[in-house]
Amino acid sequence: MNGFIDTFNGALALGIGYVAVLMPVLILLVIFVYDSRNKKNRYDTLITISKNINDPDDIKEILESLVERKSPTDYRRRGVITIGVGVGLFLLDKIGLGTDVISGVGLLVLAIGVGQIIAGYLYPIESEEINKAVEEFEKK
Repeated sequence: MNGFIDTFNGALALGIGYVAVLMPVLILLVIFVYDSRNKKNRYDTLITISKNINDPDDIKEILESLVERKSPTDYRRRGVITIGVGVGLFLLDKIGLGTDVISGVGLLVLAIGVGQIIAGYLYPIESEEINKAVEEFEKK
């Protein structure tokens, strides 16, 4: 009986290792399958709708509505959020835990947030800010 338990524990330990290594692969597989099904259903629906519409302008409007538009990245907003996370980690360590490991991570995250804010001022996103930067450059 003792040999069976040792064999079972060895197989269980080996199985846990395989599961730990293969779990990210399984998660990525599920994500890709779901995403491809979603895109396929979207295009099948578009084909079905386009077969029933006779006006080409309506089809053009539907196609334009399906185009994914990405909004520009606001580095200043992201920088403020990142600074808040860094300060929170730093204070968590100094007030709650009392170790120096998390405070170092908090300071690193805070520095990344400061860099993002600087990048936000170097790379403006709004057209008014771009126009203002161009006008200031032309004055020099």
